Amino acid sequence: MSIPRGREERSLSGGGAALSVRWVQGFPKQNVHFVNDSTICYASGNFVIFINLETKKKTLLQCMNGIVGVVATNIPYEVVAFSDRKLRPLIYIYNVQGLTRRTKLKGNVLLDYTLLSFSYCGTYLASYSSLPEFELALWNWELGVILCKKSQPGVDVSQMTFNPMNWRQLCLSSPSSVTVWTIERSNQDYYLKAKSVKLPMEDGSYFNERDIVFPESLPKDLIYGPVLPLSAIAGLVGEEAETFRPKDDLYPLLHPTMHCWTPQSDLYVGSEEGQLLMISGETLKVTLLEKIEDTSPLGRRNLISSITIAYQKGGVLASGIDGFVYSFIMKDTTYKVEDFLQIEEPVEHLQFSPSYKMLLIQTGKGSVYIYTFGEEPTLDKVLEACDGKFQSIDLITPGNEYCMTVTYSGEVCILLIEDGSCVSRLPLNTHTTVLACSPSSFSAAVGTANGSVHFLDVVDAETPEEIIMVHVCDTEIQHLLYDQRGMYLLAGTLEGLIFVMDARPSTSFQIFGFVEVAKGILQISTVSLLETDIVEVMVLSPAPETGRSRLEIFTLPKVLPLVFATFVDERGKMRDEFIHKFLYETEHSLSSAVLDFQSHMVYGFCSEVPYICCYQLSRQEHSGVFILKPKQKVQSKLYGPGKLSLSVHGLWLISRAKCGTIHIRDIYTLEILVRCRSHSHQGHGIHSVRISLDGQTIMVNGRDDGTLVCLKWRRFRGSISSDILQHCQLLLASLSSTMDEENIYLSLRQRDSVDTESEAIVYEDVTFSIQSSQEDLVQRDTKKEISWLERKSQEAIEKEVKQFTKKRKEIKREIKVLAKTVMNMMEENEAEDNIAKLDQREFGLDLEELDWLQKESEREVAEIKKDVEMHNLAKSYLANIIKEECWNSMAVKGRALKCFHIPVVVENFPMKERTEEELKEVKRVLQQKKIEAECLKLRKEIIEVQSAITMVTKPHHEEEDEEEEEELVIKDTRLPNYLLGSLCTDFGIHASLLTSQLELHSREEKINQIILLKDIIYKVKTVFNHEFDAAFKQKEFEIIRVKERNIRIQEIISDLELEEPDWTPEFDECEKPERALVVASNEISAQKHIPPWQRAKAELLAAQKMEQWLMSKVHSTRHRALMDMMGGVLEVKKEDILRMVIPQPAFMAKPDTIWTEEERRQFRDYEKKVRELNEERDKYRKSLEAELKKLQNSIQESTQNFDEYLKRLFERRVKAEMVVNQEELKISNLLFSLLLDEELSTRETFLNNYLTKKQEEKVMDRSFKKEFSEVPSHQVDMLYKLFKRRPRIHKPKAQSESATLVPFGERPGSGKLNRDAFAQLMKAMDDLDNVNNMPEGVDLAVWNHFCATRRMKVENEQKVKQKAAGLVEMMAFLRKRVEEDEKVQEEIEKVTHELVLLQEEKVKFQLNLTIQILLKQGQVEIENFQLLLEYADAILINKTIIEDLNAVIRTQGHKKVASMMESKDIHKGIFQIEWEHKKMEMEMEDLNQRAWDIQMLFFSRERQKYLNEPNYETLVAIQIGIMEQTIAVIEKTHKKDVEHRKKLLKKLGNVSNQKDVANYNLSCSLQEELVAVSERKDISTAMGSQLTFEKIAKGQYASMMEQQKLAQISKEQAEQILVLQAEVQRLRMKTYPALMQM
Repeated sequence: MSIPRGREERSLSGGGAALSVRWVQGFPKQNVHFVNDSTICYASGNFVIFINLETKKKTLLQCMNGIVGVVATNIPYEVVAFSDRKLRPLIYIYNVQGLTRRTKLKGNVLLDYTLLSFSYCGTYLASYSSLPEFELALWNWELGVILCKKSQPGVDVSQMTFNPMNWRQLCLSSPSSVTVWTIERSNQDYYLKAKSVKLPMEDGSYFNERDIVFPESLPKDLIYGPVLPLSAIAGLVGEEAETFRPKDDLYPLLHPTMHCWTPQSDLYVGSEEGQLLMISGETLKVTLLEKIEDTSPLGRRNLISSITIAYQKGGVLASGIDGFVYSFIMKDTTYKVEDFLQIEEPVEHLQFSPSYKMLLIQTGKGSVYIYTFGEEPTLDKVLEACDGKFQSIDLITPGNEYCMTVTYSGEVCILLIEDGSCVSRLPLNTHTTVLACSPSSFSAAVGTANGSVHFLDVVDAETPEEIIMVHVCDTEIQHLLYDQRGMYLLAGTLEGLIFVMDARPSTSFQIFGFVEVAKGILQISTVSLLETDIVEVMVLSPAPETGRSRLEIFTLPKVLPLVFATFVDERGKMRDEFIHKFLYETEHSLSSAVLDFQSHMVYGFCSEVPYICCYQLSRQEHSGVFILKPKQKVQSKLYGPGKLSLSVHGLWLISRAKCGTIHIRDIYTLEILVRCRSHSHQGHGIHSVRISLDGQTIMVNGRDDGTLVCLKWRRFRGSISSDILQHCQLLLASLSSTMDEENIYLSLRQRDSVDTESEAIVYEDVTFSIQSSQEDLVQRDTKKEISWLERKSQEAIEKEVKQFTKKRKEIKREIKVLAKTVMNMMEENEAEDNIAKLDQREFGLDLEELDWLQKESEREVAEIKKDVEMHNLAKSYLANIIKEECWNSMAVKGRALKCFHIPVVVENFPMKERTEEELKEVKRVLQQKKIEAECLKLRKEIIEVQSAITMVTKPHHEEEDEEEEEELVIKDTRLPNYLLGSLCTDFGIHASLLTSQLELHSREEKINQIILLKDIIYKVKTVFNHEFDAAFKQKEFEIIRVKERNIRIQEIISDLELEEPDWTPEFDECEKPERALVVASNEISAQKHIPPWQRAKAELLAAQKMEQWLMSKVHSTRHRALMDMMGGVLEVKKEDILRMVIPQPAFMAKPDTIWTEEERRQFRDYEKKVRELNEERDKYRKSLEAELKKLQNSIQESTQNFDEYLKRLFERRVKAEMVVNQEELKISNLLFSLLLDEELSTRETFLNNYLTKKQEEKVMDRSFKKEFSEVPSHQVDMLYKLFKRRPRIHKPKAQSESATLVPFGERPGSGKLNRDAFAQLMKAMDDLDNVNNMPEGVDLAVWNHFCATRRMKVENEQKVKQKAAGLVEMMAFLRKRVEEDEKVQEEIEKVTHELVLLQEEKVKFQLNLTIQILLKQGQVEIENFQLLLEYADAILINKTIIEDLNAVIRTQGHKKVASMMESKDIHKGIFQIEWEHKKMEMEMEDLNQRAWDIQMLFFSRERQKYLNEPNYETLVAIQIGIMEQTIAVIEKTHKKDVEHRKKLLKKLGNVSNQKDVANYNLSCSLQEELVAVSERKDISTAMGSQLTFEKIAKGQYASMMEQQKLAQISKEQAEQILVLQAEVQRLRMKTYPALMQM
């Protein structure tokens, strides 16, 4: 591998030593490109790598400004272009031969170029930039100038290609669009024009887009005004209005992935959905190609969408993520898919070589294959990429032949240091983190993410193998480090544990123990010198609590493998006193630190300041933390966090940082010996650096750029080389014996290994199968082994358990005894008095544990309390915000009022206080209206004065006329309600300042009207709220009055001892919503926490109060005397009558027979007093009942009156809400008209801008025509003839398809071919101008003059040809501009017409106003209840005309009704006389009937006796006595009959028993008779059933006929009844007057 000397980085060291790049190992992250048929190139890190396909040799081209951006190649000129990624990036053009820079392109791009593409013919380069410009630029890279550029903000492009057959076409595709750009040229002017391809939708169908700017048809709305395009509704004016699409019109389209050109200038486009499109290059028409299904195995395979495609003759090659390359064979609009090639990885890029003899295949991992066509096609792997970026690197001892790398996925590679070629690979199938090679043997250690260390045997670099896997712990291994002599391997973990392991393979890498340090280890540094017996280890870790860095230094003796058992405890931790562990802290925060070989100095790289500090270590032993102060500070001249390391001999301090530069400094002076920039900050700098034992090889690994760089020395001589070479020889000599022993052990182990062939098979399977490696990885994870750390912990626990088993049992037994004793003591303590009782805490044995638990509980309580307080604070803050927004900010709080007895609720209007801006606006509008009214009044006065001059009027009539005119003015200003559109005047709101709805034309008037309407709404709500407040106060008064009366009612109920519940009204939550903001005590369900001191204080106060009350009772003799003598009262109240009881005399306990006269007299007095008391009680009870009823009636009456008032207020509320809705409706109509007016203005502005834009384009096109106006007419004619006469171009013979594989053939119109042809012509002219061709006899001077003239003529002819070609191009450009000018003129006319129509619509809209009219209910009559919304043929006329017409109609109607009433009265008189005649006849009949009844009246003897007998009652009494005697006789007789009947019943009972016996005998014989009867019945049924059926049928037929006959008769009678009813109705109608026509 070679690198040009001109591209090597110059050394900045004073001694002349410098570093150069030997080779670079990296894999492509972008597309790989062909430079010519034998060379490919790709970008990796800071380098562009060229690979010769024949020799496999690599050549490097380094970008001096950092990481390489995008790369493009030009095959005809054999140049390569790439961009850097610095601020304001540049594009570099280099010749492939010699790698010399040809030119440098500088544009105006700020951040980065994303795409570069060369044209196939000519010196054109297209570039596309990313954020923020998104600029497409066309360069002439040979001249280094931008020909033209165009920006399309926000559009990311994924692929950009020139048309191979026409450099004037350029295709840009993104995941959402495909755009074809056309490059137009006129002489030296270039123009870019874009045409977007209309892609089909995801299902393959096409969507017809509507013209948003000039829609063909819009619906006509006759009610709400003109309907405008959506862009005008959205308020868009500029270019956004032309591209605006509503959300509903956006449909998911196909997502292009890749495209390629065809020789016919068409495009093939692949999509994510698996569709293949063909786009015409001229018309951009899209054709969806149909796939011909096949029953081959391909049809069963799931072909996923193509990632990349490449054109070939007859079709395209496509690839996807399934690892197959397919051949699409095209035929018209269909294609057939065939298998072409199988690759084991997903293919991301395909490219043919210039000769189309080779196909480059690039995989997603970065591997590159070359497929060579021919009779026997071959597939060669040019570049095999690693599985991921390099995670770690190291050199195999002694470091001058091989190096090792490892990736995150666990793939170990061994590279040859000479050229960087891969010698072997070994997959570990696990996630790896770090790699280290042993200095004392051909072995290496690889740390993994699961805490394991894999040891590898690299004796044979071509066949490495894994020796053993040691599972150290369960956390990630972050650091692996061998000491300089290779005795120990240090493994640092994420948890701050450093495991010390034996580095010798013969001991199976035994683990000695671990050292515990701080977490987050940053770096481990060791010092192991040949002349010492110890290994010093320094560990750097952060100390975030102090903002410093912590250094921990400990030593490991050389004899540790022999005595390590005494150095560690049972759990494997090394004791600090044996390893001499010391702690230090630095003043600065360090990102890296190393220990020098004398162990006196520490060199640290500061993480916050750009310095390298040197710290002096204390030689004295100390305890605790020792603070180190910097002894020396030098600027690092690097930016970003960096790392330090020492060379093998300890005299070089190697520093690297995020900037990607490596510095080698002298360890004593810290001066820079040499520097080299191998990486850049765009790739986050350098990850690791490794230097060989002899110092001549330096390996540098990038962090994120995936590049491994091998550096070598130039001019490596003098003291720089001698010191390290001498130390290398001494170290190798001291390690030779150990290396020989360990290498022999490794060789014998390889020889004893079994089944090497199976291992090779496994190796091949794992290498060539990603899926199998992933499965092995999963299996390894599932088979999780116990780690060494856990095993040591378990062993320690088991050992402790075995050692202290007896002691544990004894302790448990003693604890049980002690617990029993304590329990007995606690029981005794419970039985003691309170004074002698001990606290429970006194029985705790472990006081420290109790204190700890108490503190822990207090801490948890404090945390919970703090969390609760923060939660409550957040809730309180949210509550305050809600209260402030919804309650405090309301000037009128929202509340409701409920009736007492009926379910009616009235709500007020919640209102906020109007802001100062609103009040200012209202004040301004009112002032303006008043000024306008005054101006109108003054104008009218002026007119009146002028008219008064011309008219002669009397002076005393002038004042009357003025008053009448003022009244008329006032009357005119007050609009009627139906034109005002609302009922606001019913609330006392003056609407005189409102403008009439028929006069609202200007925008200012509408805005002022809206402000006044809002003011009216506010006033209406205010008026109603005042009425609501009055009602609320009235209800409060009523409730207070009811409560006052309820007090008396309660007294009456208690006196009367009634169980009637009293009715006490209360306010609900909706009536007093402020109560919801206050939490009452009864609402708290949780028990209130009272501190002990408050509880004690409350008990003490209660005891004092009780004591005072008792003392007052004891010393109150007056109260005692009153209670004993008079029952506690001085006089008897009237209310006490009901409870008064008269005591009974004592003698009433004795029987009344033994009472004395005195006692009887006392008893009479007692009864009299009781009777009088009861009478008083009755009177008082009746008075109380009357008072109770009166109070209840008054309460009922007052509450019902309030309910009636509230019902009226509810009606008022409905009316107020109606007014508010009416005003809001007017505001909505005005806002809609303002919005529509704004949309019209927006549309008008857009059309004006669009028209101006088209006119400017037209002016620009005409300015181009003026360039030809100065040319004379004859020259124009000549140019026109030249334009008509096409020049004859020599066309090469077309080659047959079988003769060439290139589908595009020769590139037409190449500037290079023109120059080559002109050079050949001049060469031929030189041959013709040779003296040998001079004719004889011609003078030499004449010959020279002739040759010069001929040469000039030929050159002029060539210039004329070039100018003619340019003129043809200019004429074509002119013709396109003329056509575009005509199109623009048509668009201008269209826009002008649209603008005129829009202006007409706008004027019509301003005149055609929407007004709101109030109509009374019942005045509008609509047939079938169909409400009309369109009044196209309606006219708004004055109400008086309709009223006059209605008055005329009403008068005529009254006249007609009067005539009808008169006619009715006449008919009524006739009928009345007839009715009176009939009445007399009927009365005569009644009188005759009554006379006959009197004559035939029946008069019995009883009635005669009653009339004739004077003492009829005595007679009745005698008869009653006789009847009583008769009844007595009958009763005696009845008793005798009853006794006789009982005897008879007894006899009948006996007879009944006899009959039962006889019946039983008969039932037995009846069974036999039934059997006989059934037999007879069966015989009779068999013989006579048919006759019986016929008889039944005849009977049914006779009944049916009779029924039909009766139905016919009833039908006829019903018809006769209907006829008679109609006749009766007709006769009845004759007797009554009717208004309808008969």
